[in-house]
Amino acid sequence: MNLTLKALLTYFSRMSKERQKLTVASTTSIQNSGLFDILIPAYEKSAKYNISVEVIAVGTGKAIRIAKKGEADLLFVHDPFREEKFIAEGYGVNRRIVMHNYFVILGPKKDPADIKNARNAVEAFELIAEAGHPFVSRGDDSGTNIKELDIWDDAGINPKGKGWYFETGGRMGDTLVVADQKNGYCICDKGTFLNYEKRIGLKILVQDDPLLRNQYSVIAVNSARFPHVRYREAMEFIGFVTSQEGQAVIAGYKKYGICLFYPDAVTSVINNKKKGGRK
Repeated sequence: MNLTLKALLTYFSRMSKERQKLTVASTTSIQNSGLFDILIPAYEKSAKYNISVEVIAVGTGKAIRIAKKGEADLLFVHDPFREEKFIAEGYGVNRRIVMHNYFVILGPKKDPADIKNARNAVEAFELIAEAGHPFVSRGDDSGTNIKELDIWDDAGINPKGKGWYFETGGRMGDTLVVADQKNGYCICDKGTFLNYEKRIGLKILVQDDPLLRNQYSVIAVNSARFPHVRYREAMEFIGFVTSQEGQAVIAGYKKYGICLFYPDAVTSVINNKKKGGRK
């Protein structure tokens, strides 16, 4: 065999065996809830190509900024408005809704602002403001932070600068710890709370409000804008998490017998889990 041809065949054979890296810029809640710990190995095992997934877990705002620089191949976030803007500006393609869970409003067991009987999240925030009891915000431009600010806006309240309103500028886990230390209130995705529940004294006081629904989507970074991104691998990951197999992994993930995420991409999986799952 020609030496040059043999060298080329050896090179391509080696390349096919080397793991290709897929970089996912993600919201911290998927990481903190533990879902990635089972979802990524399931994807890597089933992948057609030899793929290794690297997750950059940050707030949604920062994840989008990373993707806008072409420093990620895929977004996995939870802010529909900014997701649509990301696509409209030409940074992303092929957005697919994957799953949802719910935010919950947490507070001290004694509930000094008396929000546990509030009719909805907006009324709960109004009561916290009226009581002037500590509220701890992530203040980091994350999807959770944006949801919180939307609720304050619906309540007609601007909490910034108030003596009872604190911003950590940190991740959800850090914010939970600070809220616990201050014996205050905060908003959190349910999955992250359940992972931290035994380490803090905060309790779920408000939940099941439709306003607290938390939708997650995946978006491939546009290879026409960033030719170096791994578009094929990104689309394969999207295909997996929206497939029957991937949705079953999501639907089967529970903590303390509670489903943390509800799949939205495959109707049959959703319906089956709704019959037997708990919020």
